Amino acid sequence: MKKNKNILGALCFGASLIGYAQQDASITKLQELDEVVVTDSRFELKRENSGKTVIKISREAIENNQGRTVSELINAKAGIEINGSRSAAGQNLGVFIRGGRNRQVLVLIDGVQANDASQINGEYDFRLLNLNQIESIEIIKGAASTLYGSGAAAAVINITTKKASNKAVQAVFTSVVGTNQPENDQDYDIADFNNSVALSGTLNKLSYRVSLDQQFTDGLSAAITEENEKDPFSKYGFDANIGYQFNDRFSVNVYGNITDVESGFDAGAFADADNFFNSKQSRVGLASKFEYENGSLNLNLAFSEYEREFISSFPSAPFSKNKVIDLYNKYVFNESIHTILGVNASENDARFLESESFTNVDPYINAVYVSKYGLNLNVGGRLNNHSEYGSNFTYNINPSYVLKSDANKYAKLFLSYSSSFITPSLSQLFGQFGPNPDLDPETDITFESGVEYQFSKKVRASALYFNRTEKDFIFFDFTTGYQNADSDVNVEGIEVEANVDVVKNLTIAANYTFVDNKDNEAFRIPKHKANLQLGYNISKKSFASLTYQFTYDRTFRDFSTFPATPVLLDRFSLVNLYASHYALNNTLKVFGGIDNVLNEDYQDVLGFTSRGRNVRLGVQLTF
Repeated sequence: MKKNKNILGALCFGASLIGYAQQDASITKLQELDEVVVTDSRFELKRENSGKTVIKISREAIENNQGRTVSELINAKAGIEINGSRSAAGQNLGVFIRGGRNRQVLVLIDGVQANDASQINGEYDFRLLNLNQIESIEIIKGAASTLYGSGAAAAVINITTKKASNKAVQAVFTSVVGTNQPENDQDYDIADFNNSVALSGTLNKLSYRVSLDQQFTDGLSAAITEENEKDPFSKYGFDANIGYQFNDRFSVNVYGNITDVESGFDAGAFADADNFFNSKQSRVGLASKFEYENGSLNLNLAFSEYEREFISSFPSAPFSKNKVIDLYNKYVFNESIHTILGVNASENDARFLESESFTNVDPYINAVYVSKYGLNLNVGGRLNNHSEYGSNFTYNINPSYVLKSDANKYAKLFLSYSSSFITPSLSQLFGQFGPNPDLDPETDITFESGVEYQFSKKVRASALYFNRTEKDFIFFDFTTGYQNADSDVNVEGIEVEANVDVVKNLTIAANYTFVDNKDNEAFRIPKHKANLQLGYNISKKSFASLTYQFTYDRTFRDFSTFPATPVLLDRFSLVNLYASHYALNNTLKVFGGIDNVLNEDYQDVLGFTSRGRNVRLGVQLTF
C-alpha cells in the first residue's frame, strides 16, 4: 500500500486552498435545545412529547467535529462505549450501550436496517461510514424491537445522510491532514489524509447528490509491540442519491453506496503479524412516500452486499447479502393520535463453508397519544416471524407526563417497559469458528424511568434509571463454541445529561453514566464514564471547543492464556481541542484540532495501540 493513493487528496486540498464561492452555512450553537425527534416514534414530535431521552447529534455538532470518525462522535454520548474508537484506524469496534453488545445495537441508515450477516454479531461496521456525508444522528436507548425488529435491544442508532442542496449546483470540497502517532512516538509526521468531494443541487422537481471520499492512514501498529511496525489503513467511498418530486403528494428517492476498506492487522494483543483484510460494501435502495390528508404511505427497499477477505494464519472470505422491505402507513387523528401500521421483511444470506440464510416477516403497529393535558403515551407491538425460530411477540409501553409552565419551560416524567427479541447471527449458527445451530434466541426486557427538565430554552437536564434482563444470553466458549447462558444477565444503570447555554456564546454539554452488571463481570464496559464539552462562539465566524472524557477501569480477557485470564485496564482521561473559522464571505472554512492534548498513556483495547497526542488541520470550500 503506497502513499501515491493520495493523489485525489492532494487535488482536493489544492482546490480548497485556491478557490472560493458562496456558502449558505453560518456558525451556530453546539446544540439546539428546542428539538424535534423522530426515531423513537417515526413521527416528528417535539422533544417534550417524546417518552424517551433521545440523543440527537445535529448537523451543527457534526460540523464542529470535522476530522473525527462516526464512532468517535457517538462515543462521547451518555451510556455509550465504543472500544477501538481511540485505536488504530483498522481496529475492530466493540459497541457497548447500557451493557449491551454489538448484536444488541441496531444501526439504521436513513431509517432502514443496515447489517452484515457474515459478521459474528451480524452488526454494521462503523468504519464504512464517512462523517462528511452524514446530516444527523439520533440515538434511542432501551428496547425498540416494536418499531425496528430483531437486534434493537440496547439501542437504535439512526444515521441520516445528507440531502441535496436547494441550489441548482453546489460543490463542497473538504480536506483534512494530520498526525497518527502513539503516546511514546511523538514525531508529528503527517500520516493521516481525509478528503471528500460532494456535488448536489435541485433542478425543479429533480434533486441529486453525489460524493466521493478517500482516507489513507499510516503510522500506528495495530498491536502493542517492541517493533511498532505500521499497519496502514485506506478507504474509498462513493455515494449517490437522486430524488424526484412527481407532485405535491408523491416523491421517490433512489440511492447507492460503494465503500472499499483495506487495512493491515496483527495476530492479537501484543502480537505482531503481517496480516491484511479487505472489506467491500455495496448498498442500493429506494424510498418513496405518498402523502394524503392526515397521513402518508411509505415504502423503503434496500439491498446490501458485503464482501470481506482476511489474509492471515486463519484465512477466511465471508460474504453476505441483505434485503429489506419496509412498507408502512402513518396516520394522524386530530393531531393527538399518531399511528403507524406496517410490515417489515428481510432476508439475510451469508457464505461461510457454504451458503446459509434466514428470513423475517414482521407486521407491527405503534401509536402515540399526545394530549393537551400533558399526558403522552407511546405503545405498540410487533409479531416477529422467523424462518428458523417461528413467531415471537415484542411490545412497548411508554407513558410520559409533561408539566409545562410556559412555552420554554417543562418537566417531563416518563416510564418505559419494553421487550426485544434477538436471533443468533448466521455466523454464530453456521460460521467457521464455534458455530452452534441449536442456539436459542435472546430475549430482553428493559425498564426505565426518568425525568427531564427544561428550565428555559437555554437549560435542559435529564436523569434516568434503567434495568435490563437478558435471557438465553449468547456467549463464546473456547471448548464448546457458542452457547446460551443458563442464568439471566441483569444490567442496571443511571444516566445523567445536561445542556446549558446561559452565558453568551458559551454552550456546555455534560453527561455521566453508571452501568452495573449485577450477576456477572462486565467485560470491556466501564462502570463509570463522563463527558464534558464546552463550545464557544468567539465571533459569528469563529468557534472553539474543549472536550473532556473520563473512562473508568475496564476488564478484558487475555486470550494469550488458556483459559483466558481477566485483566483490569486502568481508567484514563482525555482532553481534546477544536477550532474553526469562516473566511472569504463564508465560503472557506479552516479548522483544526488537537486530540489527547495531555498525551495520556492508556490502553483502549487490551494489547492494542491507542492514539497519543495528535494534531489535524483541515479546510472546506463550498461554492
